[in-house]
Amino acid sequence: MKAARVDTNQPAIVGALRAYGATVQHLHKVGDGCPDLLVGYMGKDGIRRNFLLEVKDGGKPPSKRNLTPQQKVWHASWRGTVDVVKNIEDALKVIGVK
Repeated sequence: MKAARVDTNQPAIVGALRAYGATVQHLHKVGDGCPDLLVGYMGKDGIRRNFLLEVKDGGKPPSKRNLTPQQKVWHASWRGTVDVVKNIEDALKVIGVK
C-alpha cells in the first residue's frame, strides 16, 4: 500500500468544517481508494448527515487533481455518495452551509 499523502489544503478545509460545527474523521490512511474525510454535520433542519469527501488541491493544475486509479474504482463501487472538493467553499457547499 502507498503511504498516505495529505493535500496541502486539507488542514484548512478540516478547520473550516469544524468551525461550522462539523465533526471530521480522517480516512486518508485507510488507503485502497477510500476518500480522505468522513464528515458529520447537523443542518439547520436538525437532521444529522454523513459526508465522504475526497480532497484535491485546487491550486494544482487539473491534470494533478485527477482521481487515482484506486480512487476511481472505490468511487464507482461505493453505493453511497462521495464528493470531490478542491477548496473550503466546495466542502461547505457539500454539507449545506454555503
